[in-house]
Amino acid sequence: MTIKRLLVIVPSAIILFLLQSYFWVPTYEEQTKGNPERLVQYVTASIGDASLLNPILSADSASSQIESLVFEGLIDRDQNLHFRGRLAKSWEIYEEAYFYVNPVARVQGRKDLSAEKIASILKEHIKTRDGSPALNSSLALIKEVKVLPPRHFKSIAKIGKKKIEVVINAPARIKLVLKKVDQALFDNLSEILGSTYFSSFPAWRSIKVPWGTTKQALQAIAKKLIPPYEHNPIILFHLRPGVLFHDGHPFTAKDVKFTYQAIMNPKNLSPRISDYEPVKDVKIIDPLTVKVIYKRLYSPALSTWGIGILPEHLLNNEALRKEAVERGMDPNNFSIRQSRFNRHPIGCGPFVFKEWKADRYIILDRNEKYWEGPPNYKEYVFRIIPDLLTQEMEFYAGTVDSYNVQPHQVARLKNDPRFQCFSGTSFGYTYIGYNMRREPFKDRRVRLALSMAINVDEIIKYVLYGQGERITGPFVKQTDYYNHNIRPVPYDPQGALKLLEEAGWRRNKQGWLEKNGKRLQFTLITNSGNDIRKAILAIAQDAWKRIGIDVRTDVIEWSVFIQERIDKLDFDAVVLGWQMGIEPDLYQIWHSSQTHPYQLNFVGFKNKEADDLIIKIRQEYDHDKQVQYCHKLHAIIAREQPYTFLFVRKWTAVLDKRIVIKDVDKNGNVVYRKITPTKTGDYTFYFNKWIKLPEVPSFSLGE
Repeated sequence: MTIKRLLVIVPSAIILFLLQSYFWVPTYEEQTKGNPERLVQYVTASIGDASLLNPILSADSASSQIESLVFEGLIDRDQNLHFRGRLAKSWEIYEEAYFYVNPVARVQGRKDLSAEKIASILKEHIKTRDGSPALNSSLALIKEVKVLPPRHFKSIAKIGKKKIEVVINAPARIKLVLKKVDQALFDNLSEILGSTYFSSFPAWRSIKVPWGTTKQALQAIAKKLIPPYEHNPIILFHLRPGVLFHDGHPFTAKDVKFTYQAIMNPKNLSPRISDYEPVKDVKIIDPLTVKVIYKRLYSPALSTWGIGILPEHLLNNEALRKEAVERGMDPNNFSIRQSRFNRHPIGCGPFVFKEWKADRYIILDRNEKYWEGPPNYKEYVFRIIPDLLTQEMEFYAGTVDSYNVQPHQVARLKNDPRFQCFSGTSFGYTYIGYNMRREPFKDRRVRLALSMAINVDEIIKYVLYGQGERITGPFVKQTDYYNHNIRPVPYDPQGALKLLEEAGWRRNKQGWLEKNGKRLQFTLITNSGNDIRKAILAIAQDAWKRIGIDVRTDVIEWSVFIQERIDKLDFDAVVLGWQMGIEPDLYQIWHSSQTHPYQLNFVGFKNKEADDLIIKIRQEYDHDKQVQYCHKLHAIIAREQPYTFLFVRKWTAVLDKRIVIKDVDKNGNVVYRKITPTKTGDYTFYFNKWIKLPEVPSFSLGE
C-alpha cells in the first residue's frame, strides 16, 4: 500500500452526509438574528473530551485547555515571553546558603577554627573585596553572615532495603543570605577557605547508626543527611489582594501551600510531582505572602508556579472525608483523584465552570468578579466533535468560531478573504513511542530498525502536504536547546533487516520475522479523531509488514486511550505527540524515576547518563552550559531511539474576521484592534478581550 493511496479513499456516503449536515446547520447570520447573545458566546471544537478538570492531575491537552480558563496560576508569560504576575502581583528571588564548619580543614594556616572565626574572616573579605573577580562577584551578593549553633536530631536512612534511624550530632553552620542565586558561590569561597574545605568535611563522624557498618556506607548516608554545603534558592511571592474563587471564598497563601501539598501527596498520583520535588518547604508568612524554599539549585523554579491554584477549603482532608462518607466510600483511601471536584471544578480564573456532558460539550460562564475584569465573551462552549470534516463544515456555517486547518487545506484557506489566518511551527512533535518494558523493544537494535523502516519524508510530503519538518530529539526545534547536528534516522529497510538479523530475528517460510520460534508481533495504537495519527498508524503498519513484522493496529477513544492504556502502561507501541514549553526541563518525560503508572515517561526509558544530564540541566543557571547539556542529552536519546521521532508540524488556524480585540482607551472609549500573535505564535493571548462583531470591522476589509 502506498502513502498516496491511503489519502484518497473517502466514501461518497460520508461526503453526502457532511453536505447534508452543512445545510442542516444554521448559518451565523441565522444564529444571531434576534439572538444577540451569540455575539458574546465563543464556541470551539475538540476531537476528544477532557479526562478530568484538575490542573495537578491531568496531562492531556483537552483538559488543559479548559483548566487554563477555570484556574489561574501565580505567574505566566507575557506576549514577549517575560514572566508576569497573575495571582502573584510580584515576587523576589534570592538565596539562603549554608555550610558546616569543617574541624579538620586549615584556614589561613590554622586548624579547627570556630564558627565565629570563620564568619569573621568572611565578613572581612566582604568588606575588602581583595580576591579574584569571580570571588568578588560572589562576595558582592552576600547580604548577611550568621552563625548557627550545632544541632542534635534524628533522621531515617536506607542501607540496602532496610530503613534505619540515624542519630546526628551536626556541628555549627554558617548561614549566608544572598541578593540572588549564585550557583558558583561555594567554588568561589574555596579561594578563601581552601580548595578542600568542603570536600574534606568529615560528615560521617557526626552520625551514629544502631549497628556497625562500613565507613563507606556511613559516608554515603552522611552525604545525604548532612552535606557539606547547601544551596537554598528562595521565591517570595506577594499575592494579589481581593481575588476570589468562583464560590466567593477569598484566595490566600493557604491555597498556594495546599496546592503544593496536594501535588506531593502520593495518594493523588499527580504527574507533576517531579516539578515540585526540589521544593524544601512552602511557608505562609501572612495571608498574602508565601515563601517557597528549595533544597537545591533548580533553574526552572519560577516557571512551575504557572500551575492552576486549587481551593484548599474544598479539597482539604475534612472536605474529602465528608465527601467520601456521603458517597459511601472509604475515607482513608479517598483522595483528590476520586473527588467529584474533578468534574465540577472551582478556580479563580476568568471563566466559571457551568456544565459538562461527556463526549458532547463543556460550558463555561464568564467570571464577573475576575480580578482583571470580566472577559468580553459571556460564555465559552467547548464542543467535542471527533470528525474533522464535521468541524470544518460547522466552522463554515459559523456554529464553531475557530478551526485548526488540516495540512491539505492550508493552501486553500490561508488566503481566503473571509477569514483571518494565523500560522507557525508547533512547540512540540509527533512520535511513535515503544514500551521498553516489553519485548522486543528492550533491544535498541529493534527500536532503531523500526525507525529505519519508515519513510518519514514521505509522511511529511503526502500526509502533511509539506506542512512539517523532520525532528530528531526531544527539545523544541525553534530553541537553541535543540541539537541541529544530529541527523535524522535514514530511511533504509534493508539496513533495518540487517539490524534485526543481528538481534536474532530471521524470516520464516511465510516471510515473517521469527526468533526462537516466536513471531515478531505487536500492536500499534493511537487515539481516535486524529486523521494524521491514523494515517501514520497505517503507514507504519505497512512499512513494518514489508520487512516481515506482524503489526496489529487499534484506534481508541481519547479518554479510554489515556486513562486505560497510557496511564496504566498497557500498550506495545503508540503514536502520540508532545506539546512542549520553552524551558528545557525534561525530567517528567525522560527521567528514569518517572516510569510508573500515571507518570509521563510511560515508554519506560532508563539511562543513567541521561538522568545525570537531566539533573544538571535543572540545576544550571548558565544558559550556555544548559545548551551544552541539552545537546548531549539530545544525542543520547537520539542514539537510543525510545521514540521514532517523526516531525514537528506547521500549524494554521483560521477565525472569522468579525472576531476582534475589544478594549477601552484611557478616555473610556471602546476601541477595536486586530488580533496579533505573540512571539511564539500564540494568537489567543488576548482571548479575554476578544469579541465577535455583527459586521467585519473596517480595518479588516480588503486584507
